[in-house]
Amino acid sequence: MSTIDARFKLDWPGFSLDVDLILPGRGVSALFGHSGSGKTTLLRCLAGLERAAHGRLCFKGEIWQDEHHWLPTHRRPLGYVFQEASLFPHLSVLGNLDFGRKRASTVNRIALEQAIELLGIGHLLQRKPDGLSGGERQRVAIARALAAGPQILLMDEPLAALDLKRKQEILPYLERLHDQLEIPVIYVSHAPDEVARLADHIVALDGGRVVAAGPLAETLARIDLPIRLGEDVGVVLDASVDEIDADWQLMRVAFAGGSLWTRQRDLPPGRRVRVRVLARDVSLAIDEPGRSSIQNVLPARVEAIAADEHPGLLLVRVTVGASRLVARVTRRSADQLGIAPGSAVHVQVKSVALME
Repeated sequence: MSTIDARFKLDWPGFSLDVDLILPGRGVSALFGHSGSGKTTLLRCLAGLERAAHGRLCFKGEIWQDEHHWLPTHRRPLGYVFQEASLFPHLSVLGNLDFGRKRASTVNRIALEQAIELLGIGHLLQRKPDGLSGGERQRVAIARALAAGPQILLMDEPLAALDLKRKQEILPYLERLHDQLEIPVIYVSHAPDEVARLADHIVALDGGRVVAAGPLAETLARIDLPIRLGEDVGVVLDASVDEIDADWQLMRVAFAGGSLWTRQRDLPPGRRVRVRVLARDVSLAIDEPGRSSIQNVLPARVEAIAADEHPGLLLVRVTVGASRLVARVTRRSADQLGIAPGSAVHVQVKSVALME
């Protein structure tokens, strides 16, 4: 698969960016980190909006920047979506989209009609921006970026300015982009739930440096991740709907190594899904548990143990077949149970979040 080779080094008063990474040429790559970690600066370097004194950017074999060459932003075949929609207030939705279409390239062009369908904005075309909700405005902004026929889409925290209801409104459309776009998407976020739901690849930034990078499931399962996630520590599993229990309104999702029960959704057997299991919802037992309200009990083996943020807590990574889960336990319970790398345990999963 073609890749994006990005190396940037710049120094500002009080902040420096020094990154060297390779991103996949397809799927969603999340730039993740706390405020001030360098996410937006890196995105702007990719777009050519910031010119790093020392930098190299090779997009799928084409040099956009090195010591001899600089491709200005307007010549880079990219779409850029900001935190605020920034639509032209005097133009209708269709007028805003036509503005984007005027920049359309002939390479990897995404038809305006496809962008309208993907973002579900066909019924909004004659409205002005001030007649739209926040989520609708952001969907129009994304469609405008796609109407230019980009070969890469850059998104700078597109949900940051939205309340929870509007976020829930727009997330399914972002998932459609993930599933149907052939172009790579670089997505900036500091929200673990967004990253868990949308990303295939993650780059964790801290202080302008890359502290972790790799496939999403593999990276989130790291218990030595330098960026502490607190209550959001957990793993993401690729699974499929395996069984529906209509009597109890439950469904079982199967993953590589086992299966988990969760609340029934309107999904048919065989449907691929992504599930998130947080460490706070996983407990460990040495002996197989007896009768319990916890329905998800799986045999596992302890792979690694690491200190958590609180000195009285530990993170324990276990293998369940070919998959990994992470549990948060107290040091006391780990000592009393004799939990150590290699120990055979039973994991009890209290809650499973279906990412939809």
